[in-house]
Amino acid sequence: MSTLAHLLPRIEQLLDRLEGAPAAPLDWKKTHAARWIAETRSLRAITRPHRIEARHLLAIDEQKRKIDANTRQFVAGKPANNVLLTGARGTGKSSLVKAMLAKYAGKGLRLVELDKTGLAHLPELFDLLLQGPQRFILFCDDLSFTSDEPGYPALKAALDGSLATPADNVLIYATSNRRHLMPEYMAENEAARHVGGEVHPGEATEEKISLSERFGLWISFYPMDQDEYLAIAAHWARELGARDSGSEGFTRAALQWSLGRGARSGRTAWQFARDWAGQGK
Repeated sequence: MSTLAHLLPRIEQLLDRLEGAPAAPLDWKKTHAARWIAETRSLRAITRPHRIEARHLLAIDEQKRKIDANTRQFVAGKPANNVLLTGARGTGKSSLVKAMLAKYAGKGLRLVELDKTGLAHLPELFDLLLQGPQRFILFCDDLSFTSDEPGYPALKAALDGSLATPADNVLIYATSNRRHLMPEYMAENEAARHVGGEVHPGEATEEKISLSERFGLWISFYPMDQDEYLAIAAHWARELGARDSGSEGFTRAALQWSLGRGARSGRTAWQFARDWAGQGK
């Protein structure tokens, strides 16, 4: 017992040193993607980033064109915008951002993933990414807020409003199922005023719009129809080596799958194709 009591202070000292030790900087020549760890305020390399080619993302050609043009400008060192991708779930918002990494990593693009808890550290993260020739996209997936979350004002300030501007080699790409990143209520619409025939939103609505409008580029995604869903399912089935992707049985099974999931989306089509191919059909 006395030996343990003697060792405990030394163990605590060692843990304090380890926690306080700065993390080794990442080698961005070898690291293409990383994750910001809010608890330790450090970057951790993602050794196996999810790579997807844009050619696999069907029924969103206009969205692909817009984000590709913006990302291409950014990688080339030209002016480009922060991007907000919003709309129906499972339609390819996150996959489209990942596809940009797959396409432009060889030209110096890097992806840093962070969640809401990390947004409060954006100024610190900007400083960490300032060095080097690489271009960084900060990727916030499935973003939404309540009005009292600390990440909300931090993101507003980082996008447009802070005295310290982010480096030219950093952009923010965010995805959300909500157009204005926050829940909207009927009472807020009732607070709208009519002045001279014009509609003036209430203060609560104005506050919510003020965040999303700071993204320079909005890209909207919409629910897909049956033909688009079936085309995506058939595409993935062929990619996964399945047969009979054009058969009546495949079509019937794909539609039954979407009914069971309550949605027709690219994600649902991909999940069905995996099930179909896994059963060796």
